[in-house]
Amino acid sequence: MPMTVLHSQRILVTGGAGFLGSHLCERLLDAGHEVLCVDNFYTGTRPNVEHLLANPRFELMRHDVTMPLVVEVDRIFNLACPASPVHYQRDPVQTTRTSVHGAINMLDLAQRRGARILQASTSEVYGDPVVHPQHEEYWGNVNPVGIRSCYDEGKRCAETLFFDYRRQFGLPIKVARIFNTYGPRMHPNDGRVVSNFVVQALRGEPITIQGDGTQTRSFCYVSDLIDGLLRLMDTPDDVTGPINLGNPHESTIGELAEAVIELTGSSSALTYRALPEDDPRQRCPDISKARATLGWSPSVPLRDGLRHTIRYFAELLDLPMPPAVRDLR
Repeated sequence: MPMTVLHSQRILVTGGAGFLGSHLCERLLDAGHEVLCVDNFYTGTRPNVEHLLANPRFELMRHDVTMPLVVEVDRIFNLACPASPVHYQRDPVQTTRTSVHGAINMLDLAQRRGARILQASTSEVYGDPVVHPQHEEYWGNVNPVGIRSCYDEGKRCAETLFFDYRRQFGLPIKVARIFNTYGPRMHPNDGRVVSNFVVQALRGEPITIQGDGTQTRSFCYVSDLIDGLLRLMDTPDDVTGPINLGNPHESTIGELAEAVIELTGSSSALTYRALPEDDPRQRCPDISKARATLGWSPSVPLRDGLRHTIRYFAELLDLPMPPAVRDLR
């Protein structure tokens, strides 16, 4: 569903050259808006947005959100932050800076401009949950001093800042808690389970399962997730969130591996490693609020989304195209 457009707006997307950000920039341009894409290219890549550069309503700026930014915008989508453990644990201090200083800088910009601002938060604020599925009123079970804390607690602090700016300054805010999302333009070396499994299967390498494969995740295809973000941004000012955006259908990691092997036609064997520190055993959203408030729920089945993701990685890595995805458009 395209964003409702009454008139063209100038919209800032931080982290706009990343996996989610590039898809969001596309959708905003399709809706007739001007888009300022800001990225420091730590995990985002220029090829993700290269096809947009010829559009006169698109502008790409290299900038790190930990530094203040002065631009004229009407709306801000704050997506800037490495989102996979491989990347956010590489420089944990900078990860926290990005979440906290970046949020402050974008909130200050929104306050100066009177702009509406949306924070891309995460299901990681729930930690290793003892409530299942996770609903927005659950405060979470997060280790504040573990190896994932830079991301988990950074995002929790960003949420705090958003709601304090709302209470103190009346700023129009939106907070989305994003659950596992996958699709084309994921980084092939980001360490996320979908990209890991697909790349390993396409290369015929052993598929590495951390833990025994019985831990669960819910996988939302990128087009569904972007639709949820756009709907949330378009809600009245009294709708702030946080609102869960994710797929309520739960899959085990073992089931995901079997589906990837089948769709790639791979002969990859399964190998098992120890579960990483603080890795959650269960992760699944309660999306009752998204359904009621946004009229939103994901529509792309996992196998369909995996086909498009497999095709993307096969083309990106110049690997043989599996028959199951050859005819996709």
